[in-house]
Order: sequence, then C-alpha cells, then structure tokens
Amino acid sequence: MRWLISAMIGALLIFALPAQAAQKAVPKAVPKAVPKAVQGTWIAVAAEREGKAADDVVGHRLALAGNAFKLRSKDGKLLSAGRLRTDPKAQPATIDFEHTEGTLKGQAWKGIYVLAGDTLKICDNAGNVDKDRPTTFEATTGSGYVLVTFRRAKP
Repeated sequence: MRWLISAMIGALLIFALPAQAAQKAVPKAVPKAVPKAVQGTWIAVAAEREGKAADDVVGHRLALAGNAFKLRSKDGKLLSAGRLRTDPKAQPATIDFEHTEGTLKGQAWKGIYVLAGDTLKICDNAGNVDKDRPTTFEATTGSGYVLVTFRRAKP
C-alpha cells in the first residue's frame, strides 16, 4: 500500500511541476503596435475645442511609431510623449494616449479615430480627462472633447 501511495505522489510531482514551470515561462502579452497605416508623422490642420476653433493646436505635429507617440508644437518643442494604445476593430476605432513625458505626464487621453487616406481625425477627452471616451466626432460646448484633423506629413 505504501508503495502505491508513493508511486501516486511521485507521478503527481513528475507531471505537476513541469506544468507549473511551463505556466511561469509564458511571457506576458505585449501590446500590439499601432496599425501601420496610422503610423508616421501627422500635422494638425484643423481643431475644435468646446464648440470653438482651437487655432493654438493647428500646426502641432503628432508622431506615431510602434506603441509610442510624441506631440510637438508648431515650433518643434516637445509637448508630450508616451505610450499609445489603439483598437482599430472597435466601432469607432479607439486610441488612448498615456502621457509619460512633458507637462501632461501622468494624464491619459481616451479617444476615437478615423483614417481616410492621408487624413486622420482624432476626437478625445483632452479638454477634460475626467470625461468618458467620446462616441462621435464632435467637440461641442461643454463636452470636454477636442477634435483634431491631421494630414500626413510629407517626407
């Protein structure tokens, strides 16, 4: 009887330990890169905030590469940089900016985007980060949203 119990415990150890080791060896999922069609440098050509033109945003450059972004002012000054997360399969497609550098460090903008050729539209909660993700491409008065139209920068 002791022999049978010892054999069963041994078998459990032989099969259970490799299974535990295999579970620990599985790497954590790495976020996918932003879709290639969206990657590149974009120049803001129009912007609205709270139902009014946001001319201070026009001319800003947004660089998207892999899972990272950099936002620069018209004169090239780095405004913010950080991690980027998108879900192109969502309707509308979603985009999140997690700021890790610049004056916006620690904030996160939640938005939506649409890409049509060399035009990228992003509507996000940059005007009020406490607001939920927008569901439409509108930045009406009191919404807390910013709508920016970008054109792909020429190399």
